Amino acid sequence: MEYMARPVKPNSGVAERNPERTRERILSAALEEFAAKGFAGARVDAIARRAAINKRMLYHYFGNKEHLFREVLRRKITERQASAEGLSGDPAESLPFWFKLSCKDADWVRLLEWEALQDADNPLIDGAVRRALAIRSLGRIRQQQASGHLSGAFEPRHLLLAMRSLTMFPMAFPQLTRLIMGQPVSDPHFQKKHAKFLKKFAAAFRAAGRRRSKTNFEN
Repeated sequence: MEYMARPVKPNSGVAERNPERTRERILSAALEEFAAKGFAGARVDAIARRAAINKRMLYHYFGNKEHLFREVLRRKITERQASAEGLSGDPAESLPFWFKLSCKDADWVRLLEWEALQDADNPLIDGAVRRALAIRSLGRIRQQQASGHLSGAFEPRHLLLAMRSLTMFPMAFPQLTRLIMGQPVSDPHFQKKHAKFLKKFAAAFRAAGRRRSKTNFEN
């Protein structure tokens, strides 16, 4: 997996007097390192260099590499949840939204890919929290099915997995996207066309009555 490391500012040697700023710098550096090399391949020394601090300070703030990885995950999940506030639940809105967010947040996609490659058979780090979030997402789908916004013909877990796949696949597999589409996933024209496709494709997930109503309205 190719990844271009970002330049690191040299450590000035001046004692850090802003703990919150130091934590943010460490978390940002850790995300880059974990996205570039995965949890197993990431090195605390490299994260410290990226953050322009010494390794002892990193351990002071986060304890060890696993605690740091857990904090990076929680931070990214919180960011993504905040970005999704206000979504209606209509897949015509949510599918393009999550696809565009994946395009803007390649580090998150890479992080998940490394986790799949290196830790597929091991317990997930922070697994209980992440399972709770997945259960919450399934609950929202069931509510939308019960209210007639989504088709009840699909089992909620398969429906959620399909939606995640549609929105993350192009960024997760850019080489296959380029082979199939003839355009890189980074191309704004491809992103615009795929978002438009997802909005149209979302009709497949709607309840039959709402699908007909929406189609008539659009015509």
